[in-house]
Amino acid sequence: MCGIAGAENQETVEKLVNEMQHRGSSCQTQKTENFTLGHVLHSVVGELEQPIEEEGILSANCEIYNWQELNRKNGWETENDAETLLKVLEEKGVEGLEEIDGIYAFAYIRDGELILARDLLGVNPIWYSEDPFVFASEKQALEKQGVESRELHPRQILKYDIEEEEMSFEQREFFEIDVKEEKELEQAAEEIKEKFLEAVEKRIPEGGVGLLFSGGVDSTLIAAALQELGKDFTAYTAGIQHGNVNAPRDMDWAEEVAEDMGIELESYEADLEEVEREIPKITDWISSTSVVKNGVALPFHFSLQNSSKSEKVVFSGLGSEQLYAGYHRQQGYLNKECLSGLRSIFENDLYRDNVVSFRNGYEIRLPFLDQELIEHALTIPEEYKVKDDYRKYVLRKAAEKLGVPEKVAWRGKTAAQYGSNFDKAISRLAKDNDYDHKQEYLNSFRDKLNRKLVALTSGGKDSNAALYRIQRRNNKISCLLTLRSENKHSYMFDSKKERKDIEWQSEQLDIPLVVQETEGEKEEELEDLREGLKRAKQEYGVEGVVAGAIASTYQRDRVDRVAERLGLKVFAPLWQENQSRYMKWLIREGFEVEITDVAARGLTEEWEGRVLKEENIDDLLDLAEEYRFNAAGEGGEYETKVVGFPNQVQ
Repeated sequence: MCGIAGAENQETVEKLVNEMQHRGSSCQTQKTENFTLGHVLHSVVGELEQPIEEEGILSANCEIYNWQELNRKNGWETENDAETLLKVLEEKGVEGLEEIDGIYAFAYIRDGELILARDLLGVNPIWYSEDPFVFASEKQALEKQGVESRELHPRQILKYDIEEEEMSFEQREFFEIDVKEEKELEQAAEEIKEKFLEAVEKRIPEGGVGLLFSGGVDSTLIAAALQELGKDFTAYTAGIQHGNVNAPRDMDWAEEVAEDMGIELESYEADLEEVEREIPKITDWISSTSVVKNGVALPFHFSLQNSSKSEKVVFSGLGSEQLYAGYHRQQGYLNKECLSGLRSIFENDLYRDNVVSFRNGYEIRLPFLDQELIEHALTIPEEYKVKDDYRKYVLRKAAEKLGVPEKVAWRGKTAAQYGSNFDKAISRLAKDNDYDHKQEYLNSFRDKLNRKLVALTSGGKDSNAALYRIQRRNNKISCLLTLRSENKHSYMFDSKKERKDIEWQSEQLDIPLVVQETEGEKEEELEDLREGLKRAKQEYGVEGVVAGAIASTYQRDRVDRVAERLGLKVFAPLWQENQSRYMKWLIREGFEVEITDVAARGLTEEWEGRVLKEENIDDLLDLAEEYRFNAAGEGGEYETKVVGFPNQVQ
């Protein structure tokens, strides 16, 4: 993998590739008649410098596993995977991308048209600006040039007419659920084992290889696969212990598992001063102050930064949670949850890991995100993914078949930021620097907003709570979008509140309001949602949408699909929140929530018009427990409107 950049101005491209020197050993630019492409080379397969020119010109960041197979099939004689990608585009156009097994991000110019595209999952990044049109592999590189950019959505191909300076997009289809009910559990586990071995084998480079290692089932499964395939490797882990904090669990466990399995392991224990020094760098590298992203990046960074080896490639277990329902927030329709996780993995995880690995001189490889493995995972019945209180049940069975020790295969999951203690380190540093919250501390390192977003709002508590949480994460809510449905029983939109109430909220929040009318017909109303989001994107330049969904898969999935076709990211910060804790949090934060309508046994009309406060919230929660209704009203048990906001959002 490498780095790519492009702009009309050659000097701009030279500056961009200079900012991305950490992504490779050499930098090149090539000027066409009206546009310049740049490339930073991190060579793993061959030493062919880019941009490459034939009929068209290509600058690519790619890792294509079937490039030799494509050569044989088509009678080509290319030197590496990038040259094969050029052949695919020259002879088959973007339709030929369907034949590629691998990951990529590229810019291709031919006949006055520039094409930007990424692999469907978005493993390899592209960020771009519309005015002026300029792009690069890293947002940080564009920020350094004063360019405000957005991430190219992996399911969109961008086409740019260089002469007319006009941009258009072509939509690509994503993976689909195709459950095979006749599949037996043992059969599914055996298939996973075989497909996983193939996924690891095709990603093994000729030289040395590293492995990010926590001793959990995912990283240990990779280790077992590498051993099965006879590949030597070094595993890396990192953690921190400070004050009266216990030793990092993942680090201790990784050392125990490595000894049991004969794995060469390098462990690094950071100190608080190092963390304080490195955090500002990481927030700059990943262009984000997210507590989770930075907490996960720290053990990743310290593991690789202190490596004594000189490998170019490191393996990671990222992706297993999305494939096999490893997160506790994945409830209900598990395969839909898995698919939703795969849709958003480029935003949640992939860009962070791509940038941190390159900053430490590594190319990251992700066998769980193999195309065949993904397609197979979406055929597995949900009851095999969560069974007997174990998440990722079928994967654990596969791990045992591959030789992962039983105590590892069935060990519970601890998120990287917690198992390494780096989340506690951020908390300690926030307190030491007189910040009330970790988020405030991290926000202090960036003078730029993370994202510009549109918030869907019905005027109720959930949509307002969602935008509040997103704002606190250093994002800008550029506008609100409300859909006024003529159908009061709409499956998607709550239009029981009066328009004047939502307009009042817009004024209180000082956020512009976009109003989109809809007849509220099932499924057809999604076209109205698309039109409203399109207006928000055109008028306010938003790159994502905030939804207040807590448990409605029906609503969340439809927002996902509509947003994706507009190239928008989706953020649902309340998803699968514990509803009782959430209701108490609302009151504690300072929201004034009025119940406007009740429709549940146990809730009398006396509750209508009542504003929830500390003195009555427990009564509501007690009724929810007694009469078995959703504490947050997710089943339509009651409706709300916000009549007062916390000071931070006004």
